[in-house]
Amino acid sequence: MNFLPRSSGIQLHITSLPGGRLGPEAYRFVDWLEAAGQSWWQVLPLGPPDRHRSPYKSRSAFAAWPGLLGEPRAAVSAGEIAEFRERNTYWIGDWERASRRGAVADQVRFTREWAALRGYAAERGIRIIGDVPIYVAPESADHLAHPEYFRNGVVAGTPPDSFSDTGQLWGNPLYDWPALRRRRYDWWLARLRRTLDFFDLARIDHFRGFVAYWAVPEGSRTALDGRWCRGPGLALFSMIELELGGLPFIAEDLGVITPAVEQLRDSLGLPGMLVLQFAFDPEDPGANPHDPARHRENRLVYTGTHDTDTARGWYDSLPVERRELLRAELTARRIAEREPWWGLIRLALESPARVSMMQVQDVLGLGSEARMNEPGRASGSWRWQLAEGQLKPTVARRLREATEATGRVRGGSGGDGSGSRRVG
Repeated sequence: MNFLPRSSGIQLHITSLPGGRLGPEAYRFVDWLEAAGQSWWQVLPLGPPDRHRSPYKSRSAFAAWPGLLGEPRAAVSAGEIAEFRERNTYWIGDWERASRRGAVADQVRFTREWAALRGYAAERGIRIIGDVPIYVAPESADHLAHPEYFRNGVVAGTPPDSFSDTGQLWGNPLYDWPALRRRRYDWWLARLRRTLDFFDLARIDHFRGFVAYWAVPEGSRTALDGRWCRGPGLALFSMIELELGGLPFIAEDLGVITPAVEQLRDSLGLPGMLVLQFAFDPEDPGANPHDPARHRENRLVYTGTHDTDTARGWYDSLPVERRELLRAELTARRIAEREPWWGLIRLALESPARVSMMQVQDVLGLGSEARMNEPGRASGSWRWQLAEGQLKPTVARRLREATEATGRVRGGSGGDGSGSRRVG
């Protein structure tokens, strides 16, 4: 995908569909997106999750999770299995050794189901955004098959931030970037080719880690003892662009962002991310990139992400001074919505950012009980699901009206893709 038209979409992982699988509910959701005037469906990583259901600690960076299958017992021919093995020789043997019997057949089933759904969505003008976690899980198929590509004695994390005073101790293996460079980044190239088999555009998680990453001594109880180490920077992405013919990626540039991270993002032409829940901070006036007044065109703006509260939960927990800043912004822009979370949606849609993304929970006005994940808390996350029939036609009509009014519907006012920006 070479261009980002002015458009909008909805974040909803497959596990949050009614029933938590592909199949009829996924097709119904595509129909709802079309009715709502949306152009994008963003999902989380598709790999097998860990025991806490986190898709960011998958047992494979390549395999899709059979638990997402709508028809897990569908017939698979020997010819299909042989063809799949031939097209995926780099990784499928590693996954077979780490998985159960029938692993290849499951991947064939997923490829068929996903291709059918993606084709159905494309016919209706819906493209799919995926997610590439920067790290793999400890003892994953990738970690076990390629120990030479990972460092010993340190694990991944982040320094203290707005989510945690002690940082986040992820515990993932860290890459030995010089070792990967000597092999011309073959593992990363294979991984991203596989990613682009599934998606039109993919968000690269923790983009700042490619400039410098936080390495925590193995065995530490918190991330406080970590230190910054140099990442691969431009060399990796130059190889990716050369081998893949482009960079259809989003830079997840949230957190501790330095000028060097911004320089790499901008030199590659990658769109970055803005999150409205990070705006309206009285302690950071005039310098906050998430402030609507500072939004830029080559960005994706989000009401919130899978790591934040829902818009309603966020608003309900806001201190008075931050609520007043939000209300002042809405008043200045003549946005008059009954519910503050719909005011946030309208702010996102009116942004100059090329793509505006809403959590489905925000469109429905759901509270903190519908939050997808709370960073730093292993259990209790990744479980929220829509109820059958919860996405009503009335909600689609309301969202479509707001989307059309801001020129984000293809064929609507200003929504024909004119003024598109190249990605990569």
